[in-house]
Formats: sequence, structure tokens, C-alpha cells
Amino acid sequence: MTHLRGSVDAGSANFASSCCCTYGYSGYSASRRAFLKSVVVLGGGAVLSASGTAAAAFAQATSSAPTSKGNRIDVHGHFSPPNLFKAMLAQGRQNFADWTPQRALEAMDESGVATAMTSVPPHFDLETVDEDARPANEFAARFLADHRGRFGVFAFLPMPHVDTTLREIEYAFDTLKLDGVGMFTNYADKWLGDAMFNPVFEELNRRNAIVFVHPISLGPSQFAQLLPSDGAIQEQTDTTRALANMIFGGAASRYPNVRMIFAHGGGTMPYLIERFTSMAKGQRYAQLLPQGFSGAASRFYYDTAWTSNPVAMGALTKVVPLSQIMFGTDYPARTIADHVKGLKECGVFTDRQLEQIERENALALFPRFKT
Repeated sequence: MTHLRGSVDAGSANFASSCCCTYGYSGYSASRRAFLKSVVVLGGGAVLSASGTAAAAFAQATSSAPTSKGNRIDVHGHFSPPNLFKAMLAQGRQNFADWTPQRALEAMDESGVATAMTSVPPHFDLETVDEDARPANEFAARFLADHRGRFGVFAFLPMPHVDTTLREIEYAFDTLKLDGVGMFTNYADKWLGDAMFNPVFEELNRRNAIVFVHPISLGPSQFAQLLPSDGAIQEQTDTTRALANMIFGGAASRYPNVRMIFAHGGGTMPYLIERFTSMAKGQRYAQLLPQGFSGAASRFYYDTAWTSNPVAMGALTKVVPLSQIMFGTDYPARTIADHVKGLKECGVFTDRQLEQIERENALALFPRFKT
């Protein structure tokens, strides 16, 4: 895949979409260094901009947040570090550029969310990702410390650059003490499960790491014509590509200690279960998958973002155990309240099952939030 790079306007035209959860590769060429020079990081995590623009809002979000009255744990939230503001705006993602810890806390409290696990919105620029990851993760560590117990963070990795990624994993876990790592379903022409990423998964397996997997739209060079609904279709499908490649490519078996959370209910996986089940029984995969496809897929976790409806939840619960389903919202791409309402009214779960999905299953992975 050829990496595209252009002006801010070109990036917006190429990658902005009417779908709330559509993201793409960076399309801006404005001076990143000039932007970073305009941001002054103050003590306690406050961030101010010389021009008084979006970054200034973070200065209002540094005081300790009160304890939430709710108990939900949202495993699929996002945060926007100041060094990626321009990228978010270039993609037409004003809601992400407007994100602050305080706004997130207000939305969380309104919907009874005690803790939100957060990651960088789907974005990477092959030419700058090595420089983007460290400041993003250090910013995350600051707001995590300022609001202890209210947030968790999946580190932003400089994938697909393996050597830099290995160094960032060490820093994220050993120095910043972040909760896990975030990955995208694809990096240019490589999907998760590709042999290129074996050293990364070997290290994550050694650390018993938690990996949050979010789809990212493919670049326009892979499509002669992009449909207006690309975000709604492609990202769900791309989640399935990555998930299936992890299973049928053998990476899921090779790295059993890596605990993976797939966004959006596993994409289109539940609707392809008959095909995947048949593949797993074939001569090529039967020895690799002695428990069949469902047995392998049931080792992963799945969040409810954009799938909190009777069709999607009904299908997912027939493929994986309830223990593997976790509450997720994709905030601020969509409201937390939408998902609370959707799960409650979908008619698939009892009140007791909702308690398990909305809190207890996440505590199995993140026991630090029990107190």
C-alpha cells in the first residue's frame, strides 16, 4: 500500500466521512514541530497553547475528579494527545480534537461510568509515528495520574516499526505503568497476525499484556472508488480480517498469554461463523484449531461499541461466552448514554448479565479498579 501524504485540506477531503467512527491515515503536511512548539506543558498535566486554541482546554481538567457514583467500566474510550490535534482536525474529527479529561468525566458521570479505558483514536503516519508515540503516552500518563481510578490507558505504539515499538512497550509498561497497549487492525499492507509482528507479540506474550484492537480504514490507494459508507462497512470488516488472521495464521496459538480485546463486537465475525467453523474443520487448520474456530475466538474479548443492538448482541452471544463481552462506547465518537440505553433495551440480557458485561468482566483483566 502506498502511503498518501498531502495538505490539511487534502487530508480532510480524502478521509473525512459522515460515519461517526471513520478514521484514516494522517493526511496533513503542516509542520509538526511548529505545532509542538506552540504547546507548553505545565506541571500537574495542564496544557496551554500560545494561541489559546484547543490545547488550552486541558488546563481546566487537572484537578482530581470526584469518585463516580456509577460502577460501569468502559473498555473502549479514546483520548486525544495535543501532539495529534492537527491530525484529528485534518480528518474532520472535531469531536476528538475537543476531547478533554473533564469533558470525558462529565459524560462518564452522566451515564454511571466509574472508569474509562482509553486509547489514541485510529491514526498513524508512517513517517512520523516514531515521534508521535512517546509524547502521546507521556501525556496519557499525566492525565492518568491526575485522575487516578477514573481512567486507564492503552499505550500508543509506533507500529509497524518493530524495533521502535519494542522500545516503546518497555517504556510504557516499566516507566509509565500503563495498563496495556493499543493496536490497529492493519498497518499499511500488514494485518495483525502477520509474521512481521512476531517479535512484538513475543514480547507482549512474555509480559502477559492486554491488547486493545481497533479498526482503521484502509487508504484510498486500495480502493478505486470509496463508498460513502466506507467507515460503516470497512472498519467492521477490517476487524474481522485481523481477528481471523490471528486465529488462522497461528499467532493466537503461539502467544496464548496475550489478552486481546476486539472493538465493535468483533466486527462481522459473528455473521461469518458458519464459514469460519467450516474452515477450522478442514485439513489445513484442524490440527491448529483442535477446539474449532469458536474455541479459539472465545479466548478473545469483545466490546459493545456500535453493536449495542439485538441483532449484533444476539449473534455475538451465540459465538462466545458472556464472560468475553465487555461494555464499550467509542466515546467521544458516540455518546456513552447511547450504549447504556442500547444494551438495556436490546432484550438480549438480564439485569444480572448486564452487571457482568458492564463491570465484572473488565475487572478480570483490570483488577486495580476493584477498589
